[in-house]
Amino acid sequence: MSTKSILVLGRRDHTEAMRVAAGLTIVGNDVRLILMTGPVAETDANAEQAELLELSDITPETTVPEMADDLVFLDATALGQAITDCDRVISL
Repeated sequence: MSTKSILVLGRRDHTEAMRVAAGLTIVGNDVRLILMTGPVAETDANAEQAELLELSDITPETTVPEMADDLVFLDATALGQAITDCDRVISL
């Protein structure tokens, strides 16, 4: 089984996107997570998933300007490049 580069886009469900991204690392994939649409809600579920991301060595990125102080911010060009560079895209 070959390692794949997978991009997870957290558009509608940030919690699920974080869970899926962390889970995909189990089989050795190179996973990147980009949180989109709006700021991530401060909930217990999101805190748990953020902890899983940390354990999975995934550093989330964002296209949300309000989150740019906490995460690497990607403009439209950088987002397009991220999509082009990966083997698979999962949009949640």
